[in-house]
Amino acid sequence: MNLPQQWAALGAAVLLVLVPVAGSANPEAASASGAPGTFPGSAPGSTIDGGPPAGWSWPLSPRPAILRTFDPPARPWLSGHRGVDLQASEHSAAVSAPAPGTVSFAGVVVDRPVITIDHGDGLRSSFEAVRSTLEAGAAVRVGDVLGWIEPGHCLPGPCVHWGVRRGGTYVNPLAFVTDLRPSVLLPPLDPAPG
Repeated sequence: MNLPQQWAALGAAVLLVLVPVAGSANPEAASASGAPGTFPGSAPGSTIDGGPPAGWSWPLSPRPAILRTFDPPARPWLSGHRGVDLQASEHSAAVSAPAPGTVSFAGVVVDRPVITIDHGDGLRSSFEAVRSTLEAGAAVRVGDVLGWIEPGHCLPGPCVHWGVRRGGTYVNPLAFVTDLRPSVLLPPLDPAPG
């Protein structure tokens, strides 16, 4: 390869690296909801400038491992993973309310027990496969036991599927309990002159 070809190859390699980075640096372009300042999979109200909303907690204790992450479909009718799968310590582990609300549904969907909590402002959390003794209309506070994990979702191990919707749109549940803002690398500080 002669020198001009080497420079052309180097330029192409640099473009391949920089174009995806530059494209993802624009918060509007990276927005899953179309709202400026939000980040993919975030809930409206969680912005790049702020962390998770106050008052939410993990539905399992101790803090669970994440077995499968939020992977929303490109279009509402396509396949995807509209929530997160959280590893439980055991089958029949207690699932707690991540935020205050009212039970809007407790029953079976297809062949699995599901409980849904309406948190107000269009936010709803759903948990699958969770057996509950609560009924629609019951008020819950953060940390109240909603029910107990049943086998079936992540066989062979115990897990719970947690989905959150704002209106009819699924959003990333982790945006409510973790800080999903991008990491910012700062240059090292110069030592003080001395």
